[in-house]
Amino acid sequence: MSSTAAKPSPARSGPVQAVSALTRRIPAGLRPTRAIHWGVSEGLPRFALRTSARRGDLQGRLVVATNQPDPAPAWQVIEDIRARGPLPRTAFGRVTARHAVVREVLSSPAFAAGVPGPAQPWLVRLRDWAAPDTLHPMHPPSLLVTEPPDHVRYRKLVTRVFTARAVERLRDRTEEIAAGLLDDLAARAGDGPVDLVEHYCAPLPVAVICEVLGVPEDQHSKVLEMGTAAAASLDMGLPWSEYRQVDTALAAFDTWLSDHLRLLRSRPGDDLMSQLVRAQDDGVGLSEQELKATAGLVLAAGFETTVNLLGNAVVLLRENPEQLAVLREDPSWWGNAVEEALRVDPPVLLTARTCREETTVAGVSVSPGMLVATVLGGANRDPEVFADPTRFDVKRANAREHLSFSAGRHHCLGASLARMEGEVGLRALFDRFPDLQLAPGAVRRPTRILRGYHRLPVVLA
Repeated sequence: MSSTAAKPSPARSGPVQAVSALTRRIPAGLRPTRAIHWGVSEGLPRFALRTSARRGDLQGRLVVATNQPDPAPAWQVIEDIRARGPLPRTAFGRVTARHAVVREVLSSPAFAAGVPGPAQPWLVRLRDWAAPDTLHPMHPPSLLVTEPPDHVRYRKLVTRVFTARAVERLRDRTEEIAAGLLDDLAARAGDGPVDLVEHYCAPLPVAVICEVLGVPEDQHSKVLEMGTAAAASLDMGLPWSEYRQVDTALAAFDTWLSDHLRLLRSRPGDDLMSQLVRAQDDGVGLSEQELKATAGLVLAAGFETTVNLLGNAVVLLRENPEQLAVLREDPSWWGNAVEEALRVDPPVLLTARTCREETTVAGVSVSPGMLVATVLGGANRDPEVFADPTRFDVKRANAREHLSFSAGRHHCLGASLARMEGEVGLRALFDRFPDLQLAPGAVRRPTRILRGYHRLPVVLA
């Protein structure tokens, strides 16, 4: 939400007056509009989703199931979605867990990224009036929710750093960073279980993307902290306490980005952020808000999903020791092992699109304004595409056909980087600690869209 957006006067808006009256008892010091924004953007959807779940609605059941620490209930709901047909109706639109349908929706120009707002115009006005001025990954001008021509303009400025050739040039540096982190892990080997997320899965991709984007080493931990705290911003229906944490983290990230970009203007380098700044200053690039949104998303997305990829893959490999044995016998399969880990336990479980023109998908009519939830994890386990789909097989011939990086114009621009980091990071870890064992106490992340481990204790050997 732009800071220049006009805010309607509460005196002229009955709904605004009504909601303001309900928030008069908010403790002093809390921003009233914060509570109003939560109520419209999170509270109402949360209530609707939970109510629909109790009634057996597929979309509501999926949201509730993904809130549980055990992933099994979510996978059961996903199987139910697939069994109901190519595009079953929900209380909120339609949903699909079939590979062909997910790919079609994600690739079709008839659908736009993101979810529709409230149906009532007054709720839209109220939400916009109360919205914070800070960046949000699900609000324009974020790459996640913009469409052509703006999306093409933003994406063109950042794709060159993620080309296959550019990523390969980063391989040696990624190997160096991994080796240093593994040295630190070795020093902790005699101290009992070590949290692999804290000491390896998170700092490795953070260090790589921060180097790419010109973030100094003394800021890496701060970027990780802010990015982790803001990860739940992709979820819908956050409880009040979590919304406040996310809102605070996004505000801190916004402020940090402004300061960092100001520094790069005075001391530019050869990194991508400096290139973005120069393009903007030359008058051919992005506005200040667009610049921060693009740089911030690339920075956060550059490590969040890879943290999940590394942790999820470690668990899959340790729980399937015969597959790890295949990799030890023939290390050329490591790249395919990364694809299979992405397929079986994807870092991003689902995404959504809004229909913008009358269309037909898999023989089902879809109307403008209708929400379609595409379950990437379900597409990845579609038995029509993947034989014995729940089996983890590092030699699976078509593992790369997964949709974990989405599809169409919003296909993840950092996919090549994530694949390389996954291959380098996992191979280096198991080369150094071939007998690494999982320890009790693993905790999955509480987020519903981003799926991975918050804590992953291991015993090094």
